[in-house]
Amino acid sequence: MGQTFEVTWTDEVAAPPEAVWDAVTRHSDGWLWPITYEPRVGGAETGLSPGGGTVTAWEPGRRFSTAAPMAGGTNQLDYTFTPIADGTRTAITYVHHGIVPDDEDLAVQLDACEVHTDLYRHSMGTYAAHFAGRDATYVEVDAGPASCAEGSTARLTAALGLRPDVAVGDEVTLSIPGAAPLKGTVDYVGPTFLGVRSAHGLHRIYGRDRWGWPVSVAHHLFAPDADGAAIEAAWQAFVDGVYERETV
Repeated sequence: MGQTFEVTWTDEVAAPPEAVWDAVTRHSDGWLWPITYEPRVGGAETGLSPGGGTVTAWEPGRRFSTAAPMAGGTNQLDYTFTPIADGTRTAITYVHHGIVPDDEDLAVQLDACEVHTDLYRHSMGTYAAHFAGRDATYVEVDAGPASCAEGSTARLTAALGLRPDVAVGDEVTLSIPGAAPLKGTVDYVGPTFLGVRSAHGLHRIYGRDRWGWPVSVAHHLFAPDADGAAIEAAWQAFVDGVYERETV
């Protein structure tokens, strides 16, 4: 039957409801990854769920929901948007009704969902406030199986020259061979996740060694001339070098 869980959050975003709506329904590549939704109730979702899903609520600027069948049940995301401060800000309520197969550890999966969701929540608000409506070049690289080992996130951040006590508001430069340096401000620090906002992008480190999973690096690049293939190749070579393709 599967094990069910629920993850919820409420937040206020420094952007009007139409900008937040656009971020969620049209520009997910600017803060999450590329996802498409047909703009209607019953429309197809592609890219969020492994087998695709269906839009279950489509009220522009007010409410959006999508659901997908999973083993043993349904995975559903619900967003409610309410204008505040004369419409210049938006209050958001988010509810994720999820399901985990019976043979998986519910506590681990729930913790992973909560940690990922918190960064996605923050990234969505940052996109709507600073990059609203802009198309993104999305780049993600996987550090490979060696990065599953405990302490792998610290190993990567050290290789990038980041201090162990790096904090929100710190000015940093992410510099690797073969790619232009990324100068920005740390905008998110989580248990093992880290976010940097630059003038032309959002840059995220996903320290999934917390659950024995590979570390990943993602970039949401808003410069119109961003060369995604070249940036991906440079970052893949860099993380490969950090872990030297060791096995777990």
